[in-house]
Amino acid sequence: MPRLREPERYSKGGPCLRKKSFWLLLLPGLLLILVFLILPIARIVLPTFQVEGQLSLSLYQKFLGDSFYLRIFLRTLRVGVVTALISMVLALPVSFYISRQPGSRKGIFIAMATFPLLTNTVVRAFAWITILGREGILNNTLVRLGIVSEPLKLLYTEGAILVGSVYLFLPIMLISLVGVMENISDETLEAAQSLGANRLTTFLRVVVPLSVPGLIVGSVLVFAGASAAYSTPLMLGGNKNMLLSTLIYQQAMTLDNWTRASVIATVMIVTSYLVVGILNQVAARIGEKTT
Repeated sequence: MPRLREPERYSKGGPCLRKKSFWLLLLPGLLLILVFLILPIARIVLPTFQVEGQLSLSLYQKFLGDSFYLRIFLRTLRVGVVTALISMVLALPVSFYISRQPGSRKGIFIAMATFPLLTNTVVRAFAWITILGREGILNNTLVRLGIVSEPLKLLYTEGAILVGSVYLFLPIMLISLVGVMENISDETLEAAQSLGANRLTTFLRVVVPLSVPGLIVGSVLVFAGASAAYSTPLMLGGNKNMLLSTLIYQQAMTLDNWTRASVIATVMIVTSYLVVGILNQVAARIGEKTT
């Protein structure tokens, strides 16, 4: 029986050629990342470690040692974490309900949930100003019902920032969870209920653990977005409740202190990476316990 000829791609070093073509396909994307992401970040970060031409961490020591900047840093972390937790609690039951709907109805609910994303963040912040202001809808309603005798200070507080941030990033958490909960089969839920678990127990001990990947992704996106948002904290929190994002703008554009603005930006970048790393470790440990 005559021997079959090997394909030409294998007889002429095919794997090597495929490897080269693979890197050639990646090259445009890598160049874009290098030019528009890595180099700008390096240009911001590297000068912050130099003082009079020598390597030093004195700029970061001054920043973290100043009680004013430290309060803003802790407030930013608090807003990001609390926004992620509130979004998680609100999105879990809603996303589970959406994931159990038939195809056409599910699409309608997802469109309704993501519709606020089509509106500009400044417009949404103005809407909350009309709701939370001293003469806003909420205060007028409370006064007319006799619940309070005078308007409450709801605007330009940290609570107002939290309300605006949750409204801004809740759809992102919903989308992340719906995609994961769709993969939870009805047979799994029926098996839990057949073993004596009621609906609440099934949701807490079956649905929530299986939704951890979506919770991690949604939490990372919500935390990063809430801690780096600019227009919502500025318009709802004011100058007395600044976050790091508004502080960067003040240092760079108002005070023309670009070095300190770079230090603050570097602190934000490092903090975001640390939070992502911690959430990944939590997800890995939960995955080990559930397997």
